Amino acid sequence: MTYWEFLSENGGRFFDGTLTTAAQFFLSAIFAILFALIAGLMKLSDNVFVRSPAVVYIEIFRGTSLLVQLYWIFFVLPLFGITLEKFTAGFIAVSMNLGAYGAELVRGGIQSVPKGQWEAAYSLSMSPAKRMWRIILPQALVNMLPPWGNLLIELLKATALVSLISVADLMFEAKQINGSTFLSAQAFGTALIIYYIFARLIVTPFMRWMERVMARKMGRV
Repeated sequence: MTYWEFLSENGGRFFDGTLTTAAQFFLSAIFAILFALIAGLMKLSDNVFVRSPAVVYIEIFRGTSLLVQLYWIFFVLPLFGITLEKFTAGFIAVSMNLGAYGAELVRGGIQSVPKGQWEAAYSLSMSPAKRMWRIILPQALVNMLPPWGNLLIELLKATALVSLISVADLMFEAKQINGSTFLSAQAFGTALIIYYIFARLIVTPFMRWMERVMARKMGRV
Protein backbone atom coordinates (compact mmCIF):
# COMPACT_ATOMS: atom_id res chain seq x y z
CA MET A 1 0.00 0.00 0.00
CA THR A 2 1.40 3.38 -0.98
CA TYR A 3 1.25 6.31 1.40
CA TRP A 4 -1.34 8.06 -0.76
CA GLU A 5 -3.55 4.97 -0.68
CA PHE A 6 -3.13 4.90 3.08
CA LEU A 7 -4.21 8.53 3.31
CA SER A 8 -7.18 8.02 1.00
CA GLU A 9 -8.46 5.22 3.25
CA ASN A 10 -7.76 6.86 6.60
CA GLY A 11 -7.71 10.58 5.85
CA GLY A 12 -11.21 11.09 7.21
CA ARG A 13 -10.27 9.66 10.58
CA PHE A 14 -7.14 11.81 10.74
CA PHE A 15 -9.24 14.84 9.87
CA ASP A 16 -11.79 14.09 12.62
CA GLY A 17 -8.99 13.51 15.12
CA THR A 18 -7.34 16.78 14.12
CA LEU A 19 -10.59 18.67 14.71
CA THR A 20 -10.86 17.16 18.18
CA THR A 21 -7.23 18.02 18.92
CA ALA A 22 -7.84 21.59 17.73
CA ALA A 23 -10.87 21.88 20.03
CA GLN A 24 -8.86 20.47 22.94
CA PHE A 25 -6.03 22.90 22.21
CA PHE A 26 -8.15 26.05 21.96
CA LEU A 27 -10.25 25.26 25.04
CA SER A 28 -7.13 24.28 27.02
CA ALA A 29 -5.37 27.48 25.93
CA ILE A 30 -8.29 29.69 26.98
CA PHE A 31 -8.60 28.09 30.40
CA ALA A 32 -4.82 27.90 30.91
CA ILE A 33 -4.52 31.64 30.30
CA LEU A 34 -7.40 32.28 32.69
CA PHE A 35 -5.92 30.04 35.42
CA ALA A 36 -2.47 31.57 34.88
CA LEU A 37 -3.72 35.14 35.14
CA ILE A 38 -5.76 34.51 38.28
CA ALA A 39 -3.07 32.44 40.04
CA GLY A 40 -0.27 34.80 38.98
CA LEU A 41 -2.09 37.83 40.36
CA MET A 42 -3.05 35.98 43.53
CA LYS A 43 0.56 34.97 44.14
CA LEU A 44 1.58 38.64 44.07
CA SER A 45 -0.90 39.51 46.79
CA ASP A 46 0.35 40.58 50.23
CA ASN A 47 -2.60 38.81 51.82
CA VAL A 48 -1.54 35.30 52.87
CA PHE A 49 -5.09 33.97 52.50
CA VAL A 50 -5.13 35.10 48.87
CA ARG A 51 -1.56 34.07 48.08
CA SER A 52 -1.58 30.62 49.72
CA PRO A 53 -4.20 28.94 47.46
CA ALA A 54 -2.27 30.13 44.39
CA VAL A 55 0.99 28.75 45.77
CA VAL A 56 -0.64 25.39 46.55
CA TYR A 57 -2.17 25.19 43.07
CA ILE A 58 1.07 26.11 41.30
CA GLU A 59 3.24 23.75 43.33
CA ILE A 60 0.90 20.76 42.99
CA PHE A 61 0.27 21.09 39.27
CA ARG A 62 3.88 21.91 38.41
CA GLY A 63 5.27 19.26 40.71
CA THR A 64 3.22 16.27 39.58
CA SER A 65 2.76 14.49 36.26
CA LEU A 66 0.10 15.71 33.85
CA LEU A 67 -0.80 12.06 33.20
CA VAL A 68 -1.46 11.46 36.89
CA GLN A 69 -3.51 14.67 37.07
CA LEU A 70 -5.52 13.54 34.04
CA TYR A 71 -6.27 10.18 35.63
CA TRP A 72 -7.19 11.83 38.93
CA ILE A 73 -9.65 14.21 37.29
CA PHE A 74 -11.25 11.50 35.14
CA PHE A 75 -11.09 8.39 37.36
CA VAL A 76 -10.77 9.60 40.96
CA LEU A 77 -13.04 12.66 41.15
CA PRO A 78 -16.14 10.51 40.44
CA LEU A 79 -15.43 8.78 43.76
CA PHE A 80 -16.11 12.17 45.40
CA GLY A 81 -19.26 12.78 43.39
CA ILE A 82 -17.66 14.89 40.64
CA THR A 83 -17.99 13.25 37.24
CA LEU A 84 -16.69 14.92 34.09
CA GLU A 85 -17.23 13.78 30.52
CA LYS A 86 -13.94 12.58 29.02
CA PHE A 87 -13.60 15.48 26.57
CA THR A 88 -14.15 17.99 29.40
CA ALA A 89 -11.80 16.14 31.75
CA GLY A 90 -9.13 16.25 29.05
CA PHE A 91 -8.97 19.98 28.47
CA ILE A 92 -9.50 20.80 32.16
CA ALA A 93 -6.47 18.66 33.13
CA VAL A 94 -4.26 20.09 30.41
CA SER A 95 -5.30 23.68 31.11
CA MET A 96 -4.77 23.39 34.87
CA ASN A 97 -1.33 21.86 34.38
CA LEU A 98 -0.10 24.42 31.85
CA GLY A 99 -1.88 27.20 33.71
CA ALA A 100 0.34 26.53 36.71
CA TYR A 101 3.43 27.10 34.56
CA GLY A 102 1.80 30.14 33.00
CA ALA A 103 1.10 31.62 36.44
CA GLU A 104 4.82 31.96 37.00
CA LEU A 105 5.17 33.69 33.63
CA VAL A 106 2.43 36.13 34.65
CA ARG A 107 4.07 36.79 38.00
CA GLY A 108 7.49 37.28 36.43
CA GLY A 109 6.11 39.48 33.65
CA ILE A 110 4.34 41.78 36.10
CA GLN A 111 7.39 42.03 38.34
CA SER A 112 9.56 42.87 35.32
CA VAL A 113 7.67 46.15 34.75
CA PRO A 114 9.98 48.99 35.89
CA LYS A 115 9.25 50.39 39.32
CA GLY A 116 8.87 53.86 37.83
CA GLN A 117 5.76 52.71 35.96
CA TRP A 118 4.16 51.58 39.20
CA GLU A 119 4.99 54.91 40.84
CA ALA A 120 3.66 56.88 37.86
CA ALA A 121 0.39 54.94 37.91
CA TYR A 122 0.09 55.50 41.67
CA SER A 123 0.69 59.24 41.24
CA LEU A 124 -2.30 59.40 38.88
CA SER A 125 -4.52 58.29 41.79
CA MET A 126 -5.72 55.22 39.91
CA SER A 127 -7.35 52.39 41.82
CA PRO A 128 -5.17 49.25 42.21
CA ALA A 129 -7.34 47.35 39.70
CA LYS A 130 -7.19 50.19 37.16
CA ARG A 131 -3.43 50.55 37.59
CA MET A 132 -2.97 46.86 36.90
CA TRP A 133 -5.34 46.72 33.93
CA ARG A 134 -4.39 49.99 32.22
CA ILE A 135 -0.69 50.42 33.01
CA ILE A 136 1.03 47.30 34.34
CA LEU A 137 -0.54 44.35 32.50
CA PRO A 138 -0.11 45.75 28.95
CA GLN A 139 3.62 46.24 29.57
CA ALA A 140 3.92 42.88 31.30
CA LEU A 141 2.17 41.21 28.37
CA VAL A 142 4.91 42.31 25.99
CA ASN A 143 7.46 40.54 28.20
CA MET A 144 5.28 37.46 28.65
CA LEU A 145 4.38 36.74 25.03
CA PRO A 146 7.63 35.03 23.87
CA PRO A 147 7.64 32.42 26.68
CA TRP A 148 3.88 32.03 26.31
CA GLY A 149 4.46 31.03 22.69
CA ASN A 150 6.67 28.16 23.86
CA LEU A 151 4.15 27.23 26.54
CA LEU A 152 1.30 27.01 24.02
CA ILE A 153 3.34 24.67 21.84
CA GLU A 154 3.93 22.52 24.93
CA LEU A 155 0.18 22.66 25.57
CA LEU A 156 -0.51 21.43 22.03
CA LYS A 157 1.79 18.45 22.55
CA ALA A 158 0.29 17.77 25.97
CA THR A 159 -3.18 17.35 24.45
CA ALA A 160 -1.99 14.03 22.99
CA LEU A 161 -2.31 12.54 26.49
CA VAL A 162 -6.10 12.88 26.43
CA SER A 163 -6.14 9.89 24.07
CA LEU A 164 -5.37 7.77 27.14
CA ILE A 165 -8.88 8.41 28.48
CA SER A 166 -10.35 7.60 25.05
CA VAL A 167 -10.87 11.13 23.77
CA ALA A 168 -10.95 10.62 19.98
CA ASP A 169 -8.21 13.13 19.22
CA LEU A 170 -5.46 12.89 16.61
CA MET A 171 -3.28 10.57 18.69
CA PHE A 172 -6.22 8.31 19.55
CA GLU A 173 -7.10 7.96 15.87
CA ALA A 174 -3.47 7.31 14.95
CA LYS A 175 -3.30 4.49 17.51
CA GLN A 176 -6.57 3.02 16.30
CA ILE A 177 -5.42 3.12 12.68
CA ASN A 178 -2.10 1.57 13.62
CA GLY A 179 -3.90 -1.20 15.47
CA SER A 180 -6.02 -2.09 12.46
CA THR A 181 -3.43 -1.64 9.68
CA PHE A 182 -0.12 -2.30 11.49
CA LEU A 183 1.35 0.52 9.41
CA SER A 184 3.10 2.27 12.28
CA ALA A 185 5.33 4.53 10.20
CA GLN A 186 2.42 5.84 8.17
CA ALA A 187 0.01 6.20 11.10
CA PHE A 188 2.31 7.91 13.57
CA GLY A 189 4.25 9.69 10.84
CA THR A 190 1.04 11.37 9.65
CA ALA A 191 0.19 12.37 13.21
CA LEU A 192 3.69 13.81 13.64
CA ILE A 193 3.34 15.89 10.47
CA ILE A 194 -0.07 17.23 11.50
CA TYR A 195 1.17 18.23 14.98
CA TYR A 196 4.17 19.96 13.40
CA ILE A 197 2.03 21.86 10.88
CA PHE A 198 -0.34 22.94 13.66
CA ALA A 199 2.53 24.25 15.78
CA ARG A 200 4.61 25.75 12.97
CA LEU A 201 1.91 27.27 10.77
CA ILE A 202 -0.77 28.24 13.29
CA VAL A 203 0.49 28.64 16.87
CA THR A 204 3.93 30.14 16.14
CA PRO A 205 2.79 32.70 13.50
CA PHE A 206 -0.12 33.78 15.71
CA MET A 207 2.13 34.38 18.72
CA ARG A 208 4.66 36.31 16.61
CA TRP A 209 1.83 38.44 15.25
CA MET A 210 0.67 39.12 18.81
CA GLU A 211 4.20 40.13 19.79
CA ARG A 212 4.37 42.63 16.92
CA VAL A 213 0.93 44.06 17.70
CA MET A 214 1.70 44.55 21.39
CA ALA A 215 5.14 45.99 20.63
CA ARG A 216 3.57 48.58 18.31
CA LYS A 217 0.94 49.47 20.89
CA MET A 218 3.61 50.01 23.50
CA GLY A 219 5.72 52.06 21.10
CA ARG A 220 8.58 49.59 21.00
CA VAL A 221 8.66 49.31 17.20
